[in-house]
Amino acid sequence: MAKTKTIYFCQNCGYESAKWLGKCPSCNEWNTFVEELQQKSSKNDWNNTGLSKKSSRPKLIKEVSAEKSERIDTRDGELNRVLGGGIVPGSVILIAGEPGIGKSTLMLQIGLSLKNKILYVSGEESEQQIKMRADRMSESLNDHCYILSETSTQNIFQQAQEVIPELIIVDSIQTLHSNQVESSAGSVSQVRQTTAELIKYAKESATPIFLVGHITKDGAIAGPKVLEHMVDTVLQFEGDRHLTYRILRTTKNRFGSTSELGIYEMMGNGLRQVSNPSEILISQKEGDISGVTIGATIEGNRPLMIEIQSLVSNAAYGTPQRSSTGYDAKRLNMLLAVLEKRCGFRLGLQDVFLNMAGGIKVEDPAMDLAVCCSIISSLEEISISEKACFAAEVGLGGELRTVNRLENRIAEAEKLGFESIYISKYGLKGLDQKKHQIEIKPFSKMNDVFGELFG
Repeated sequence: MAKTKTIYFCQNCGYESAKWLGKCPSCNEWNTFVEELQQKSSKNDWNNTGLSKKSSRPKLIKEVSAEKSERIDTRDGELNRVLGGGIVPGSVILIAGEPGIGKSTLMLQIGLSLKNKILYVSGEESEQQIKMRADRMSESLNDHCYILSETSTQNIFQQAQEVIPELIIVDSIQTLHSNQVESSAGSVSQVRQTTAELIKYAKESATPIFLVGHITKDGAIAGPKVLEHMVDTVLQFEGDRHLTYRILRTTKNRFGSTSELGIYEMMGNGLRQVSNPSEILISQKEGDISGVTIGATIEGNRPLMIEIQSLVSNAAYGTPQRSSTGYDAKRLNMLLAVLEKRCGFRLGLQDVFLNMAGGIKVEDPAMDLAVCCSIISSLEEISISEKACFAAEVGLGGELRTVNRLENRIAEAEKLGFESIYISKYGLKGLDQKKHQIEIKPFSKMNDVFGELFG
């Protein structure tokens, strides 16, 4: 017989306690402990994964065979880039995002496009619902994608032994439950237990698994924080449900870079890959508009040209407002202080609103010069040429600092038809200007750039 005992879990961070506590000693949140019954497996219980338990012994690191296994091509260039070149066999990938953002659509799209044998497990939709969505996304359905509407991990493993899939997709991890734990699906202990069983199956069978995860109202992945530590890769699917563009971002990746970015467009028949995101991040406009500049940034290995929009107006209610969308508000305040102290612009009584076009979030300091020029353009009501772009960091003394991978930024600007790019003169070292047709304008101080642009 299996033994049961009562355990208290913190719903916020997953901290475990033998008794109820008012304040969690791990995350310092109040009234987050819930009571759950946990069932301990006896020796005669059935092995969860149905696989033989391998006994291991310590080995010297030079004795371990490092056979390089080929990654699985997802036939999706954006997803391949974010994963670091494809799916690693035996890896567990968690993809999370807001409701309705397109997580299930992306996963089903991958399942229908791959030629490998896929097992798509859904605990949220029936088989008929998935079939209706698949018909809308693809006219010809392949013979490699198996659909299973199930929430019990034991039943999932039994079906996986019969199908022997090359890739498993679970939508979603919060709907699964295991017989080893006496609590409702979606609880801290169930999410942790079901994830542990899936990870064990993935590692022992070398079968990669995609887990779709929910998020809380604060934007964090629902369930214990240890969930993100257990999996190999964590992907965040971002975007506004009312807009068409979606951004797939890596927050953890054991097999690649964590700074990569993929962009999709939500269409009626699924998600379309955006191979040239710079075009969608630069809006098409008629006439000259003040407060609009173009900045050159780098996301992972991909250079992007992003439109920056600023609006500076008199503070109508006495206290000036500082609002930014897609840009760090603290860095904006720092740049405003530099403009006022080092450049002499009176911004203390002005409302300043800043927006990164396309709904993208930018943390690259190379956008500093573009942000400053956009703000002064709106303040002085002088438009900046749409054929000019900027790539330089601004120091606290008003000096321009060079940025990394300047060659890639210049090449992207030239490819998109820009005629000039403003950079720091300290970035000219090692830069071959002759091979670029675009005019490179180097400056050492921000005041010199303003003199060039606004006279």
